[in-house]
Amino acid sequence: MRGDEPSDQPLFSYVSPAQRIPQNHPLRAIRGMTDAALRALSGEFDKLYSNVGRPSIPPEHLLRALLLQYFYGIRSERLLMEQLEYNLLFRWFVGLSMDDEVWNATVFSKNRERLLGGEIAQRFLELVVSQAQQGGLTSDEHFSVDGTLIEAWASQKSFRPKDGSGGSSGSGRNADVDFRGQPRRNDTHASTTDPEAKLYRKGHSHEAKLAYLGHVVIENRNALVMACEVSEANGYAERLSAARLLDRTPRHARTTVGADKGYDTADFVAAMRDRHITPHVAQNRSRRRSAIDARTTRHPGYAVSQVLRKVVEHPFGWIKAAAGLWQVKHRGRAKVDWNFALAMAAYNLTKMRKLLPAAA
Repeated sequence: MRGDEPSDQPLFSYVSPAQRIPQNHPLRAIRGMTDAALRALSGEFDKLYSNVGRPSIPPEHLLRALLLQYFYGIRSERLLMEQLEYNLLFRWFVGLSMDDEVWNATVFSKNRERLLGGEIAQRFLELVVSQAQQGGLTSDEHFSVDGTLIEAWASQKSFRPKDGSGGSSGSGRNADVDFRGQPRRNDTHASTTDPEAKLYRKGHSHEAKLAYLGHVVIENRNALVMACEVSEANGYAERLSAARLLDRTPRHARTTVGADKGYDTADFVAAMRDRHITPHVAQNRSRRRSAIDARTTRHPGYAVSQVLRKVVEHPFGWIKAAAGLWQVKHRGRAKVDWNFALAMAAYNLTKMRKLLPAAA
C-alpha cells in the first residue's frame, strides 16, 4: 500500500540530535576523549576571556568545530558553518541543539583568533597524549622523529628582494612578476605575504617552495604523536627540533630514537647520547663517514628501529591527505604551529578510538 506524503510537518520534535547518531559511530568515542581534555582546559579558557561583556562562542564549541575540519577535510570555515546548518552529526559533535543558531563565518573566525593567541593547541595535544598513556597505548622506551614540509599561504610572486628592487609589470593584486634566471635567496629575499616563510626544498629533485617545517616525535608502539612543533625551514631545523621535542617527551631512563639519514651527523648523535638516548639513525655513507658505528648497528634492536621509524610518515600523510593541511591557510609561524598541533591531536584521536577498547 502506498504511503501518503503528509501535507503538514509536526510543529515540535522530541528527538535530540544524539538519538540520531548510531551508537557505534566513530565520533562517539572521539567526542568522549575530546570532552575529557576540554574539561581539563577549562581553567586555561577562563584566562583568555574577560569577566564582563557579552558572552562569546564557547571555546569548547570552537575547538570541536575545528576538529571537525580536520576529521572531514573541510577546506574553509565558511563551508563548516554551512555544514553545521543542516548536518545533525556535526551539530551533535560541536554541542549545538536543533534550535541553536549557527554562527556567521566571520564571527567564528574572530572568536577563533583568541584561542590562537594561547598555547591551547599544544595543551590539548598533551592532554590527549596523557589519555593514551593512561590507557597503556604508548611506549616510553622507543621513539622515532622526522620532519615534513608544509607549504605556506604565499605564492612565489610574493618572494621579492628585501631592498625593494625588482619591479613587476601590470597592476593589481595579481601583477606579473618575472623572476626567471634571477638568483633568489632567503637572506636577500622575503615574502611580502608571509615574511616568516622561507624558500626551501626537501630534496635535490624537488622544487623549492615557500614553506615551514613541521616536526614530530612518535612512540613506536602505536605510532601516536607525543610532541610536535613548527620551525623555520632550513637545513638544521629537523635535528634541532628533534632534540627539543625529545626533551619534552616523557621517557624511560634509557631509550632509543629512530631517524632517517638526514639525522646522521656527529652533533645530533652526540646530543642524543648526552641525553642517554641511543640514536638508531640510518647510516649515510654517501661520500662520507657515518656517525653511527658498530656499537649501535650490531644490536638487533637497531634493525627493528629502522623498520618502525618509517611509520612516522603516517601522521604526515594523514594531515595532508585527509585533514587538508598540505598547505596552511594561516600566516606566521605561531599560527601555523597552533594548527599543526591541533591537527596532530586530531590524528591521535582517530587512532585512539580503535586502540582504547582493545587496550581495555
